[in-house]
Amino acid sequence: MSFRLAAFRQRLIFRGVFLLLILATLSIALVLLTEEKERSYVNYQQVLQKTYAEIMARLRHPTGRLMLLNPQHSRQNKAPLSPLIIPYSAIDFTDRNKALQAVELTGCAAQYKDGSSLCAAMGYNPYAGAFIYLVGNYKAHNLVGREPKQRDFENVDHLIIQVNLPEENTRWVVPFEDHSKETEPSKWGRLPGFKTEEDRFTAWSKADRDFRGWIWQNEGCIDPSKLSEECAKETFFAIRIPVDRFKLNKSNIKQLSWPPIPLNEVKIQLQAFAAGQNQPLFDSNNTEVTLPPTLEDISQILTPGETLKIHKLGTTNNTMLTLSSSHQLATTSAWYQGLIKRLPTNSNLSTITLNDVISTPLGQYEIQLTGDTQTVDRVLAVTSYRMAWYVGGMILAIVLAWIAIELGVIRPIVRLTKQATKLADNMQQSDLKVSLAQLDFSHLKGKDELGILATVLDNLLQRVKDDLQREAIRAQQERDMWHAVGHEIMSPLQSLMVLHNDKEEVSHRYVKRMQQAIQVIYGTASPSEAFTEATLQLGLLDLNEFLVTVADNAGFVNIHNVQFIPYNEPVMVRADEFSLEDTVTHILRNADRYRVADSAIDIHIETTTTMAQIHIYNQGDNIKPELINNIFEYGVSEPSTVEDKSHRGQGLFVAKTYMAKMGGSIQVKNEPEGVTFILTLQRQ
Repeated sequence: MSFRLAAFRQRLIFRGVFLLLILATLSIALVLLTEEKERSYVNYQQVLQKTYAEIMARLRHPTGRLMLLNPQHSRQNKAPLSPLIIPYSAIDFTDRNKALQAVELTGCAAQYKDGSSLCAAMGYNPYAGAFIYLVGNYKAHNLVGREPKQRDFENVDHLIIQVNLPEENTRWVVPFEDHSKETEPSKWGRLPGFKTEEDRFTAWSKADRDFRGWIWQNEGCIDPSKLSEECAKETFFAIRIPVDRFKLNKSNIKQLSWPPIPLNEVKIQLQAFAAGQNQPLFDSNNTEVTLPPTLEDISQILTPGETLKIHKLGTTNNTMLTLSSSHQLATTSAWYQGLIKRLPTNSNLSTITLNDVISTPLGQYEIQLTGDTQTVDRVLAVTSYRMAWYVGGMILAIVLAWIAIELGVIRPIVRLTKQATKLADNMQQSDLKVSLAQLDFSHLKGKDELGILATVLDNLLQRVKDDLQREAIRAQQERDMWHAVGHEIMSPLQSLMVLHNDKEEVSHRYVKRMQQAIQVIYGTASPSEAFTEATLQLGLLDLNEFLVTVADNAGFVNIHNVQFIPYNEPVMVRADEFSLEDTVTHILRNADRYRVADSAIDIHIETTTTMAQIHIYNQGDNIKPELINNIFEYGVSEPSTVEDKSHRGQGLFVAKTYMAKMGGSIQVKNEPEGVTFILTLQRQ
């Protein structure tokens, strides 16, 4: 009893150690995750403040103010362009550098794939005039200006500008007037505007006084390898277009709304034509364009879980625009996210909100950035989920080690002890063979100490079993040998019986006795190994002459009416004559057994360039489908009667074995009224 208590105490301590290892591994992982979550919360607050500072700096820049003043602007509608309100009251279109500086600071220009650009803008101050400014550049050869009072602009470099408002469309033809001197290396000039609704190359009205524009062409070629007269040059223009519908109405100036209509309803198209050309050098309706930045671009700065709200102070709408990150966090299992969420932290805030105000010429905008701390949990769950596999692997290794010791050490000792006890008890029983057969140490073998001990016990047990089975095996081998000899003697004995058929002869009596003695052995034999190990003597054989002899002698083995149709020439094959005769005789006996009474057994030869085939046909029942694939296996037979035990499925097995040793094959197939065996040999 004390021994059992000591063993139980040791097992309890052993298992307790493994449980403590598992708990310690889990505790370390949870402590590390808790510390990482706390650091992630602190880092998230710092990163959120940096993100907010970056957004505010971007919105305070003229480009950001452009985005705030044009919340309706979107990158989806690429053509035609709509004007944007810029954070300037107007653009000095008479000064190239100032106009270019205003465009570059605000970023209002749409950039085209060929290097051209166009900024369609309006000033924020309605009192500065109801104008739309077009500032841009395109590539053109040497500009050709119009002559004074010239009305036909077909042979003049000119622009076509289409301004479409709701229920109002205006078309302008803008020719180039050269004001540069011959001594100046570059060209520049004025761009007067003519309203027209007719042919784009003519304008019969006078130029509009409020329409102003200037154009400048660089001296150098864009491609330095070309001559100045033949190359394309950078051409920059700045235009001011008057819009009557935008002019102030003094009667309702207090209720002024700027712009008076949504700018996304204003559509502008500008085309630049070279002198004498019908195809435009530049068309603003080209869809291969990158539009100016929008407030939607701010969402690319945001991370998942962050929301940016923009509200214009003094308006009825609570929120003008809400932006969130377009990025999606990877997901993990729900139970693991729940575990991360339940880890304790010092911060109890679920959201973090940052606010500030930006002033623009058209009002003040409140910028509010909100960060969701639950995003920290989701990010931590995604990043630490990979490490969780390592923790799980460590726990799995501990569990596997526990199971390996339980199954590989403790349980084998118990089972080995039980088997040894049974062996000691069974050695005293009377029926030793039956009792030893129930014992087995093989499943306990191995390379460790317990396995070696089990191997020694199993070897001792096997020696005892071998001694008991040795006599039975020896006797069985002797019977198999005599059965094989008896089977091979049966065929010549039957031939002798035909030759000595007279019952009055003494030889007939002795042959009959020999046949009966061999029948006792042959009737129960199954010696497949003897035929498999037989050695054949191969040589050249005339198959045609050989089959003539077999057919003539078939009657001596009691197989009558065998008909062979000789081949028209000798057919030489490589075979063992006696083994091939034995093979054919086995097939003839099989055909004689199952053929229709008094019907003939037909034999003929078919040849190819490399092979020769013996076809043996008998009229009779077909072979059953369930047997046709197995009849050449040893022991497969269909006796004609239950009492007939001489047919043990050995003859066709012998035929198949001999044919294989001669490098040939044997096949069988059912015919409409019988069965055909096909023996195939290689021709020589």
